[in-house]
Amino acid sequence: MRVAGERKKKLIVAFHFVTANRQFALVSSGRAGWNCESCRQYGLEIRRRCGFLPEEKRGEPHIVWGRKQTQTEECPKSLITGASMALLEEFFVRRRLGIQDSLEMEARKVDAFLILRDETEREERDGESQH
Repeated sequence: MRVAGERKKKLIVAFHFVTANRQFALVSSGRAGWNCESCRQYGLEIRRRCGFLPEEKRGEPHIVWGRKQTQTEECPKSLITGASMALLEEFFVRRRLGIQDSLEMEARKVDAFLILRDETEREERDGESQH
């Protein structure tokens, strides 16, 4: 069973990782970026503590990725779950199309959307304060 805080962290990491990649699209010009195949090719999976490696091969915990107040001690590509990405995509699609949240949604999805709304509002406030 997963701890609710762990789910929340993965969702927040997913939000910031996707947002950062949209804002700062990495051109692969000789760099691994956060592409698993390139990362392995350049031998970065241990330094970035890839979650697809066994725990004993990852080395000592340290921050490998961060953005603003969000950080992780594991490569975000391996940390973020498919469920977090699905919730994030649905949130963005609903927001883009102006689809209101429904009272018929399951509580877990409502909770996720509230977290994502808070992160989105924080992003928007931060963006306004940088101008």
